[in-house]
Amino acid sequence: MPSSSRRTDSADAATPPLTHRSFTGAWQLLGVAATALAVGIAEFFAWLTGPLGSPLTAVGGVVVDFVPAPVKDTVIAVFGTGDKIFLFVAMAVGLVVLGLLVGVVERRRRRMGISLLAALGLVGLAAVMTRAGADAVNAVPVIVGTGAGLAFLSYAGGRAAAPAADNPLDRRKFLQLSAGALTVGVVAGAVGRWAVSAARQVPDMRAALGIPTPVARETVPAGTQVPVAGVEPWLTPAEDFYRIDTALRVPHIDVSQWRLRIHGMVDREIELTFDDLIGRPLHERAVTLACVSNQVGGDLVGNAVWTGVPLRELLAEAGVSPDADMVLSTSEDGFTAGTPLSALTDEKRTAMLAVTMNGEPLPFEHGYPVRMVVSGLYGYVSATKWLVDLEVTRFDQAEGYWTPRGWSAEGPIKMSSRIDVPREHASVDPNTTLAGSAWAQNTGITAVQVRVDGGAWRDATLAAVPSEDTWRQWSVRITDLPAGSHMAEVRAVDADGQVQTSERARPDPNGSSGWHERAFTVRS
Repeated sequence: MPSSSRRTDSADAATPPLTHRSFTGAWQLLGVAATALAVGIAEFFAWLTGPLGSPLTAVGGVVVDFVPAPVKDTVIAVFGTGDKIFLFVAMAVGLVVLGLLVGVVERRRRRMGISLLAALGLVGLAAVMTRAGADAVNAVPVIVGTGAGLAFLSYAGGRAAAPAADNPLDRRKFLQLSAGALTVGVVAGAVGRWAVSAARQVPDMRAALGIPTPVARETVPAGTQVPVAGVEPWLTPAEDFYRIDTALRVPHIDVSQWRLRIHGMVDREIELTFDDLIGRPLHERAVTLACVSNQVGGDLVGNAVWTGVPLRELLAEAGVSPDADMVLSTSEDGFTAGTPLSALTDEKRTAMLAVTMNGEPLPFEHGYPVRMVVSGLYGYVSATKWLVDLEVTRFDQAEGYWTPRGWSAEGPIKMSSRIDVPREHASVDPNTTLAGSAWAQNTGITAVQVRVDGGAWRDATLAAVPSEDTWRQWSVRITDLPAGSHMAEVRAVDADGQVQTSERARPDPNGSSGWHERAFTVRS
């Protein structure tokens, strides 16, 4: 008996009761676990009630809405089309930090951590309920998730800090309980986000979608691609086309439920189904799109062949008021863009509601089932994806999403050129070829000039193009370069004789400018 008593005493000493004054790391784990459980359960229930109830997406959307333009530019410059992955990673890190804080304050003073976690839940609820289209049902995931996190924190924290007479949790059980809750939260969140995406996808419907043959086909001449290895394709594959937008959740719209409303300053309001839209004569055009955040020489630009219905025909049918000067387009996720009406009614400019990209129905990431494509304007004012609404209005009565955030209202694309080959700091032969692309939409590129080490400008050979709506590739052969380091510069000239400016400008508020430079080394 004495021996048994000693073993019991030894075991008790090995796993003493966990009081509110002991083992700070365990309480921090408790806070992280409670926070993960709250968020994970909420994400899981968003699968059942609809993706608008996702707190991660909602809070991320608020962050995107209020981030200053210089910060947005910096993130995109560093991470490019991985900006959304960066945002979600940053949010995950932030949640861990907040969870640690919840545990610390709960250890120091009972119920303070619970209050902090409840406050975080209210922030998530506010973010969800302020998203476009949210209703009372979308509040359920945050309420249920926050309730689960609070219940766990209250139970585990209360047991851990209970007096010895009340059978408190020992350290081992406390850690096991926290680790279990953390695992449940992470798994539930991962399953919920995956299930929301999977449940909303309609790949079979998209694959079976029948798009009529266009009445006006784009004739792409031979020789649009320069025969130089390393130059980006003239026609950008959909999977490589840049994607910069505010949608943290890619909409997956049931095409049978899609509707487009055209209203505002018009003689008659129009509502179209998808069948209504594709039943009209379709036109096919190659058009280059560019993001206003594109840095000089950047890759946030792409060229594709689009099929759709000219917007000027739809606007003419609606009967636009002579006092209107802008069309406010709205995406399914609530994003808006203000486009100059003159750009959409100009017979010399491509402006369409596109339904295909490179001969296939639009990819989900690029606007399925319908998006806007307008040549000569940056995407933030013209290329609305997942389009559901067009309001004819005025610039002095409405604003697109990015205008009140410091970007210019109309966004014409600036003439630009870039060097694709050689790559930055590449090692090349004394006789080498420089090549790349240039664009000046609605005017066209008639010359590209290159110089090395500040010497004389040399005219490049230009590839063919179907129209002024697309970028134009160029190449130039440079011979007898001495061994060592060199710097090449490029500039373009448009059909009006305008030479691309050398003046450097940031992307905000209306697009970057300046000559692209490329450093390289000639082998001896």
